[in-house]
Amino acid sequence: MSLLRTHAVVALLAAVLFGATTPLAKALLGTLSPFVVAGLFYLGSGAGLAITICVKRCLRRDAVEREADVIEAREWPWLLGAIAAGGVAGPALLMIGLQGTPAVTTSLLLNLEGVLTAVIAWIVFRENVDRQIALGMFAIVAGGVLLAWQPGTLRVPVGALWIAAACLCWAIDNNLTRKVSDHDAMKIACLKGLVAGTANLAIARVADVHGADALTLRDGALIGAAMLTGFAGYGVSLVLFVVALRHLGTARTGAYFSVAPLFGVVLSLILWPVVPPLAFWIAGGLMMIGVWLHLRERHEHAHTHEALAHSHRHRHDAHHDHEHDFEWDGVEPHVHPHRHAPITHSHAHYPDIHHRHRH
Repeated sequence: MSLLRTHAVVALLAAVLFGATTPLAKALLGTLSPFVVAGLFYLGSGAGLAITICVKRCLRRDAVEREADVIEAREWPWLLGAIAAGGVAGPALLMIGLQGTPAVTTSLLLNLEGVLTAVIAWIVFRENVDRQIALGMFAIVAGGVLLAWQPGTLRVPVGALWIAAACLCWAIDNNLTRKVSDHDAMKIACLKGLVAGTANLAIARVADVHGADALTLRDGALIGAAMLTGFAGYGVSLVLFVVALRHLGTARTGAYFSVAPLFGVVLSLILWPVVPPLAFWIAGGLMMIGVWLHLRERHEHAHTHEALAHSHRHRHDAHHDHEHDFEWDGVEPHVHPHRHAPITHSHAHYPDIHHRHRH
């Protein structure tokens, strides 16, 4: 279980970085438009990761690893769909919702992303979700409804609906990204950042929305701050998320990622000190219970691995007992195309790229 805990920590770190971007985005919306903020966040993410990739390749020239990191034609529709849903639509909807919703409330509403991610993984992609995960999702949904509800009215705030729509887009993104999660996480995040950032800035420019003219040298510090925030909160966070996705599966990674809003709440209260109402604390408690139920899950049973051929970063373990058709220096982890022979065994596991079996 130590390796699973390690990947859980990776998912939690991704959540910390992403959660901190919500209150920072709220602050930037006082000057820039939603599409401009979303564009700068993702462009900063893509540009920062592109520089990181170049530096990484200069420091290590590994021909085998570069050859293994090719996204095949059949995988591009999944990646482009993820970019459209999570890179273009999601951030723009979030920024629109942020304009009329307090940052603290928004941060907790973003817990819906983990729930919707798990629901889509369960219903559409047939990923296993047990009773404990279902109870956790129910608690998070209950907290989200309580948080968004306005006493004395039968309507839900429009801003909350925009944020919920953004969560749905990111949930679709998470499930589509699962299809390419065995590739270089940094490369996937870089492509998403560059494409999504360019698309959002293009929309802002064509629509001539307020704030699009801020992209000039006179506001270089503001633009730089937004791009740096995007690099950490959208770029590095997404890299860590894809790595966790590869090892934990979509629903579980989404569950761990659900703690992101809690870190956003903490930063929001630091930036804008207020005393939240009682409903806020009840909603927060329900969401924390839901996250706790997700985090304490243990899934173990006898299962069979069918023959499989793919390429991803790995160490030689019970699932990677193979020979190499090239000269290997013994360094692990490493990347190369490899084949898995059929095997039946029992151990604790999540629905990662090697455990997508039916139950």
